[in-house]
Amino acid sequence: MTSRWQAPSIDDDEKLLAPYAQRASASRGRRVPEPPPRHRTEYQRDRDRIVHSTAFRRLVYKTQVFVNHEGDLYRTRLTHSLEVAQIARSVARALALNESLAEAVCLAHDLGHTPFGHAGQDALNDCMRDYGGFEHNLQSLRVVDELEERYAEFAGLNLTFEVREGILKHCSAANARKLGDLGERFLQRRQPGLEAQLANLADEIAYNNHDVDDGIRAGLITIDELAGCSMFGRQYESVRSQYPQLNGRRLVHEVVRRMIDYAVNDLVDASAEALTAAAPGDVEAVRSRALPLLTFSETVRAEHLELKQYLREHLYRHYRVLRMTTKARRVVRELFDAMLEDVDLMPTEHQEVAHRLEASDGQAGRARAVADYIAGMTDRFAILEHRRLFEPGERT
Repeated sequence: MTSRWQAPSIDDDEKLLAPYAQRASASRGRRVPEPPPRHRTEYQRDRDRIVHSTAFRRLVYKTQVFVNHEGDLYRTRLTHSLEVAQIARSVARALALNESLAEAVCLAHDLGHTPFGHAGQDALNDCMRDYGGFEHNLQSLRVVDELEERYAEFAGLNLTFEVREGILKHCSAANARKLGDLGERFLQRRQPGLEAQLANLADEIAYNNHDVDDGIRAGLITIDELAGCSMFGRQYESVRSQYPQLNGRRLVHEVVRRMIDYAVNDLVDASAEALTAAAPGDVEAVRSRALPLLTFSETVRAEHLELKQYLREHLYRHYRVLRMTTKARRVVRELFDAMLEDVDLMPTEHQEVAHRLEASDGQAGRARAVADYIAGMTDRFAILEHRRLFEPGERT
């Protein structure tokens, strides 16, 4: 007689995790209780909700450094988020951490980003300075807690505490006090779980290396200049030595691929050493430490800083990028000013939210509704909305 097939249980999956990894079965739960999923862990459910969200789909038209309409070969927030998640999954598996939790945090970490990358965020923060400010980590949390509209029984995505905590990379004491248990670690100077620590470091690996790739593709930085940076120069010389005839895009991709591999392997080795030395017995032991446990070696940390400083000076402050960011700030600022003055310029559903928030929170509520609308825009839509409002003859 044949036995009936049974799917692997969550318990079987969690047996592979290290003692200091976060287990889905030990989650602090959701804000609105739900029946447990039948064939997924809680964190796998969170990951799937994030992937199906409207905010996640919009990331395909939100940019990192280059405005979307400048070309379709550069990284977007969507491709960046996928690349961060891929790096985090690899490291999580090597360190016996919870892959699904790390992946969910990585996929959600940029959901609150404005159009036009950091230029848009800075502009919106300036606009909101008298109304509580704007910070993309807090906005990502706002997206998953309130702004997504997909479920009958609750607003937002109703994600688990651990994913929501991982999204919140930074937080002021004033904002932390408004967040209840989610803000406790900032007030008590405690650490997040290792999966959240991993998401931060995977993000750093991805954007440093991929901005190198995009910057070379755009012709704003050169291989010869980058060769002066230790991390790039070492891998470049190795590739040139092994493949002297290689050039063009294949050369760049091979160097960047090796840079990522080098950083990932260092992160695994340095973190494994730190975990062995600290020997945390559980997640609580991780959270109670003064500093994060996941880390690069001192050498790679210094090389990452050198590369970041190079990119800041030669890529992010390149005159072509500064021209683009200046235009982006103006678009965001003018949209905000016009819509704050007259919220009826927004679509009907956003008008209703603005009136409701103004009734409860005054001008700050009105401004927050406008900021939510603008933050949710893609690069292309923000440009189009600006034309509709300010260019004569443009269709409304």
